[in-house]
Amino acid sequence: MNFDFNDDQQAIKATAHEFLADRFKLERVRQLAEAGSYDDGLWSQMAELGWAGIFVDEEHGGQGLGLVELVILMEEMGYALAPSPFLSNAAAGLVIQHAGSPEQRARWLPGIASGEELGAVGVVRDGAALVPDAGSAAVVVLLDGNAASVHERPDGVEAVATIDSTRPLYRVRGADGGEPLDGDAGPGVDRVEVALAAELTGVGQRAMEMAVEYARERKQFDRPIGAYQAISHRCAQMLLEIEGARSAAYYAGWTADHEPEALALAASMAKAYAADAGWRVTASALQVHGGIGFTWEHDLHFFLKRARANGYLLGSAREHRDRVARLAGVAQAASA
Repeated sequence: MNFDFNDDQQAIKATAHEFLADRFKLERVRQLAEAGSYDDGLWSQMAELGWAGIFVDEEHGGQGLGLVELVILMEEMGYALAPSPFLSNAAAGLVIQHAGSPEQRARWLPGIASGEELGAVGVVRDGAALVPDAGSAAVVVLLDGNAASVHERPDGVEAVATIDSTRPLYRVRGADGGEPLDGDAGPGVDRVEVALAAELTGVGQRAMEMAVEYARERKQFDRPIGAYQAISHRCAQMLLEIEGARSAAYYAGWTADHEPEALALAASMAKAYAADAGWRVTASALQVHGGIGFTWEHDLHFFLKRARANGYLLGSAREHRDRVARLAGVAQAASA
């Protein structure tokens, strides 16, 4: 296994980092979060770069690249905390690409790849689903157990209050309608979980850097607070957890492209680890900042809330650990 990015992947990462750093400065992130909206112009720019369809087959208007390339983008999106429909749109595209019929893929993937017809994904519980970005979606994919269905501009969409103001959440009712997807949605959902793990890694990385910078600048008794073990050990633990989450996310992305039979286990491992790490790292970063970290005026709380919300999308860390145990038990029994 090659652990280095190839030239194309390095270019994707560098371009994404520069683009997002320029367009999504924290002042702009705060403006969009407080307005509860996205910047359509910035989304159009991302779509023009080909990001919306980076994983979509070329025959449907995408770039036909692998999940690793999507993971690279998702980590950078998390690092910038970019308020954007990118994740939701990618989630719908991944599920439709892997579970849709040829007709369904031809109907929906070109619009998702171009960014002109946005998609979103939610999990049905008690006849309704909580779906990020459903308010602006042309197609919503609803997951109900082992079944999945697509809904074109569904009725009964209502906004729901959420801690993460950088990503609007909606309740979608009428989950019994729609058009069933013909294939198995599992491989597509697994890929979405990997994308979430990558975004959580980027969120944690940025929060850790904010904490380290503050620990260098803030002084107590004429010494930077980072010189004290209580702070330095906390920062070291943050680094350990972020590196673990990054390794798990990229390994899961690699399995999707090279060992898809191992993807389900790798995806749940990545999501479980990144969900826990994202929350612990952002919470630790807040502790390093002390009292100022608890204020609305400081930007850190946006990262903490994104990490918390992402940790529960498509299953909590506990649910994914249970799944890892089941999958590992099946694999052990098969090899016995």
